[in-house]
Amino acid sequence: MKTPRFLLSALDAAQFPEPSAPEVAFLGRSNVGKSSLLNALVGSQQAKVSSTPGRTRAINFFALFPDAKAKEHNAPPSLILADLPGYGYAKLSKSISAEWPKFIDPYLTDRPTLALCICLVDTNIPPQESDAQLLAFLRAHQRNFLVVGTKSDKLSSNKLVQSTAALRRELEVDTVLPCSAKTKAGMKELWARLKELEQPA
Repeated sequence: MKTPRFLLSALDAAQFPEPSAPEVAFLGRSNVGKSSLLNALVGSQQAKVSSTPGRTRAINFFALFPDAKAKEHNAPPSLILADLPGYGYAKLSKSISAEWPKFIDPYLTDRPTLALCICLVDTNIPPQESDAQLLAFLRAHQRNFLVVGTKSDKLSSNKLVQSTAALRRELEVDTVLPCSAKTKAGMKELWARLKELEQPA
């Protein structure tokens, strides 16, 4: 477990924090559970959770520190997490969604410190075309990514096996990591992946 600190919310590429530690972006459809997973991951309510799809409209950056002492002394973070706005929610204002490519695309394509994209998919619904499009975009721009299946606690073991198999097949990936913000299932495995990226103190 790391000590988190909220850095800033960015609605424009000019507002991004100065590149420093390796960054991990969390992406997924609206209401897939990005904020809940982030909070479960860092052990605190850093990301705002809402039942209203599309509530996150900015890229929210969070710095992770090895411990509270490092945080208090303004030591460099070991990792930065970026919570990106959700996609695929039709009722969102077109004026808002039209603004997203102006700062989300530059972040995903040009950010020099972006080390990994965590692509969240809902294990309770069939594979979505919008998720496949996101992965195709990341492949085209040679970005590393990991597909994480959220809300896995809502499925029986057999149903979860079937769901993850369908996701792997339709999204053309070798691995889908089932996770649950409620039961903390999959968190240890996800942390192991993030620790590989950490900037040494």
